[in-house]
Parts: sequence; C-alpha cells; structure tokens
Amino acid sequence: MIVLYLLVPLAIALAGAAVLAFRWAVRDGQFHDTDTPALRILLDDDSTSDR
Repeated sequence: MIVLYLLVPLAIALAGAAVLAFRWAVRDGQFHDTDTPALRILLDDDSTSDR
C-alpha cells in the first residue's frame, strides 16, 4: 500500500509530461502535413539506376 504513494504521483507526472510533449509537437507543426511524406515515394520519378 505504501508503494502507491510513490507510484500514483509518478504516473500523474508521466501523464502530464506526455500531454505537454504532445501539445509542444502540435504547436511546433509536427502534425500539419501527414499525407505528403507517405506519397513522396510514389511521386519520385527522377531516380535512375546505373546497375
């Protein structure tokens, strides 16, 4: 039971850090354009191979 006095605040602190990291990523623009990197491989036509 005593270990809960340590684990509950630790879990709350980790959850708060995760929320802050998510908010920082959203404000920094990490989630603005999520489709273009996935389509970039399909649109890249100028690669040539000499093999």
